Amino acid sequence: MKPKVILQVSVLVAAAASLALSISLYFAGNDQSDKLNGIYVGVWVPSILALGAFILAGKKEL
Repeated sequence: MKPKVILQVSVLVAAAASLALSISLYFAGNDQSDKLNGIYVGVWVPSILALGAFILAGKKEL
């Protein structure tokens, strides 16, 4: 596999895992802090995707 494809898949898997963790934290807890932790982890998803796009945009064709 090409390194570019590996990076793309890794970024998408990390974003999906963050989304799944965020949903589980939000709905599994009973406290207000559990919901806030779920929201905090949910903010990671666009950050991970943006980091991946930034890295891929800076690389030449691999």
